[in-house]
Amino acid sequence: MSPESEADTPAEAALPGTLPEALFTELVAFRRDLHMHPELGNQEFRTTAAIKARLEKAGLTPRVLPSGTGLVCDIGADTGAGASGTAEGILALRADIDALPIPDTKSESPYRSTVPDRAHACGHDVHTTVVLGAGLVLAELDRRGLLPRPVRLVFQPAEEVLPGGAAEAIKSGVLDGVGRIIAVHCDPRVDAGRIGLRQGPITSACDRLEVLLDGPGGHTARPHLTTDLVTAAARVVTDVPALVGRRVDTRAGLAVTWGRIESGHAPNVIPQHAELAGTVRCLDIHAWRQAPDIVVAAIDEVANLHKAKSEINYVRGVPPVVNEPVVTELLRAAMVSRRGEASVEGTEQSLGGEDFSWYLERVPGAMARLGVRTPGERTVRDLHQGDFDADESAIRVGVELFTAAALLHPTH
Repeated sequence: MSPESEADTPAEAALPGTLPEALFTELVAFRRDLHMHPELGNQEFRTTAAIKARLEKAGLTPRVLPSGTGLVCDIGADTGAGASGTAEGILALRADIDALPIPDTKSESPYRSTVPDRAHACGHDVHTTVVLGAGLVLAELDRRGLLPRPVRLVFQPAEEVLPGGAAEAIKSGVLDGVGRIIAVHCDPRVDAGRIGLRQGPITSACDRLEVLLDGPGGHTARPHLTTDLVTAAARVVTDVPALVGRRVDTRAGLAVTWGRIESGHAPNVIPQHAELAGTVRCLDIHAWRQAPDIVVAAIDEVANLHKAKSEINYVRGVPPVVNEPVVTELLRAAMVSRRGEASVEGTEQSLGGEDFSWYLERVPGAMARLGVRTPGERTVRDLHQGDFDADESAIRVGVELFTAAALLHPTH
């Protein structure tokens, strides 16, 4: 990188690792290519190949994960720095690479998804591009002898597939020698050029719930001779969340929310079968550990009251992402070094789930909310919606946040 490529503000000039304009242009094109070719969890073969090719072009040696999708790449690891899993170990930068099974509804966008019913509607294409860009900048700094500690790039598949691809990535050794790990997640409520930070829990736990109800059906003229499964299912939908909310401390935020209910085919026939599906979310990790017993007991109670046989499939998802204070402050210092104090804002704990939490069960780490809303825009294009998009200037912000964090990461 030439001196002319470095940003010319005083805060940025004091720290190398800003993003050259030519590389920024390339990264925008890379992100758009990913956006046009979204792949679901554990199917990200094209995405993996594209990341691998660009890292290899930069002289790096990425390793594809055993599952065949996702990859890991070390930068500066030959310096002999610690592999102890302490703060002196490798700093990992994590990105998730999968898309969602929903249609892209941005009809006017030149980089709209070309794959039917598939879209990067959660910003994982931005996350991937940010970590790739940071890796390319850090590799150049390493060649110049300016990278103080080794860095690992982790491109993880299947974040959207409970219980998340992070667990398999960890089994494959992506945290070996890692002392700290950081990540960003797109936030359409925060302006591009800013990040949101919070010490402690920043997301909630999230599990999946599937319920099958069965019983003898019959004619709607004689409901007293049947198990009225439609009524039973309706009561499960309404009563179970209320019961669950009264069996833990309300501050734990344990909530059951239904997303699907299906039963019956004819208006005058009481069906023999009903299906319900939803999520269980929880703000508190201790209450989350009790959640399966509490939720299953509540469903059984309501089903039994209506003489319905219940079969419950409770799928464990992810615990809350709990930002470790020291690493959170590392992200704060990194952002301030680039864009000043006003670029960091506080953020609330959300009820969204994120499998980044599995890494934080093993090593200290933190996730920042990366602003992707165009400043002044009033419409919020929410996550997991077909019209979601990001202000691409956020790519520059994310790259420079991560490169600054790598340079500020403790060397002792």
